[in-house]
Amino acid sequence: MNDSSRGTPPPIRVLIADDQPLVRRGLSLILSPDPSFEVVGEAENGAQAVALARQLRPDVVVMDIRMPVLDGVAATGELTTAVPGCRVLALSTFDMDEYVVGALRAGACGFLPKDSSPEDLAAAIRTVHAGDAAVAPRLLTRLISTYVTAPRATRPAFGGAGDLTPREVEVWRLMAGGLDNAGISLALDISVSTVKNYITSIFDKLAVRDRAQAVIAAYESGLVTAGDPAGGEAR
Repeated sequence: MNDSSRGTPPPIRVLIADDQPLVRRGLSLILSPDPSFEVVGEAENGAQAVALARQLRPDVVVMDIRMPVLDGVAATGELTTAVPGCRVLALSTFDMDEYVVGALRAGACGFLPKDSSPEDLAAAIRTVHAGDAAVAPRLLTRLISTYVTAPRATRPAFGGAGDLTPREVEVWRLMAGGLDNAGISLALDISVSTVKNYITSIFDKLAVRDRAQAVIAAYESGLVTAGDPAGGEAR
């Protein structure tokens, strides 16, 4: 009888990709003792990560952003096409890193600084595995507003944005401003479940995968800019 038949979910299958052997080993030692994780492989560059993911079909790839041969941004882009069921958690040395934005745009479901605690690592892997974005909303806004801009005179019309209702545009704007679902609920005086319904519709119409990509789209389209009040803490 397997674990799932007893009501215990199967472990989250994790592939670790980092060009530093000590980092790969350290991450593996953090995760392996926890029965809710199974480290199925390690890769030393992005190309190897993509090849192993095709072969091993992990649930989550913990992906260093800066690697030789193929960096983590390009590898993430390939993975979202080659292994669409696999989620990517990007690792970065710094909180504010333009490569992280590239990885989020390419399909990563979140990012984590390399100096994060083992508890934060485990929580982030569980979060992206569940289909959510593993990044604090206000940190996401600061990061994206720093590196994603649209020239004011030539702002593109983001695909699908014209199909949004006025209320969906307002929810999108508040999301880009760094508010979580509870904050949007309070700002618009609607229930959290209604906010979730709006966000699901926004994702569908914009053809984005998650909150991170929706926020990137808001800045790329010019819906918000770093100097706008809707930009929250972004300055």
